[in-house]
Amino acid sequence: MSGRIRLWRARRRHVHIDALLEPSRRSCALIFLRNDRPLAALDYPNERAARSAGRARLRQLEMAGWVEHW
Repeated sequence: MSGRIRLWRARRRHVHIDALLEPSRRSCALIFLRNDRPLAALDYPNERAARSAGRARLRQLEMAGWVEHW
């Protein structure tokens, strides 16, 4: 995971979802892993936008019963 920063981990039952940031010179990827397997990757123009989208997704998961966990 070189260059990746874990933004958060959410757990529910025996499943976990990680949100990772992977900044580059021109953009920042927001990567979601489910049980350490790729789920989705989205590109944003900068790290601030990627972090904001990641926080919004965590709020959605929390409303569905997921719990933030490190």
